[in-house]
Amino acid sequence: MKKIVFFDADGTILDIKRGVPESAKKALRKLTCNGNDAFLCTGRAFSFVPDEVKRMAFTGMIANCGAYIAYRGKVLLDKEMTKEEARLSVKILRENGLIPVMEGTHFMYYDKEEYTDEVDWFAGLITEQLGERWKPIRGNEDKMHIAKISAKVRPGCLEKKACLELSPYYDYVKHEEGMAGGTIEFVKKGFSKGFAIALVCGILGYERKDTVCFGDSNNDISMFEVTDTGVAMGNASPEIIKRASLVTEDMFHDGIYLGLERLGLI
Repeated sequence: MKKIVFFDADGTILDIKRGVPESAKKALRKLTCNGNDAFLCTGRAFSFVPDEVKRMAFTGMIANCGAYIAYRGKVLLDKEMTKEEARLSVKILRENGLIPVMEGTHFMYYDKEEYTDEVDWFAGLITEQLGERWKPIRGNEDKMHIAKISAKVRPGCLEKKACLELSPYYDYVKHEEGMAGGTIEFVKKGFSKGFAIALVCGILGYERKDTVCFGDSNNDISMFEVTDTGVAMGNASPEIIKRASLVTEDMFHDGIYLGLERLGLI
């Protein structure tokens, strides 16, 4: 029976420093060669999906935490905030002591003097990997094309107040662990990985019994809520593990390959 399998990126198939394990690339090739659909399903903005990942054997891609969907090279959804919402969001976050990282399909926007390695150890690495897809916020306040926000929590910041003030516009997930620890992810209301999965399955004609997902962090919860079989990586958060049908090894111990193998998909 043909399946559709959704894979989170960071902590599941991708490490920001070490890239993608060869075993995961091999597993994806086998999965799609067997006639299944495979979707990347990432909270990352499409602008920050590495070329290494885009070259993998995915048949589709969900990015921007569900606000971007493509299948076999055709864009099915690309939802942005309004420019007024983007400008207001920067203002509210800064007034409450948080650091805005504005994420879009084509560019990411942040100010390097504000978003530094002291805030996130990988901030400079992100800038390096983005290359020409990085733009500063300053000077672009009225020109940003964004789909989501990663707000960085700082000591003494008023994070609850910021979330309340932004609640008319966004749903949000606070990350406590992993690479995104200390980040509040703001996504346009109604959009999520789970929403995008449900939309994709409706378009492509998949029933819930034919759906599988792999994930590790709390912004993957909505994936686990809408798929039949949820696979937690060995490094997953407690919230993901308790929702999982199967717990596999971490990515660098062949977790993707072994998980797909145990499910009989490769």
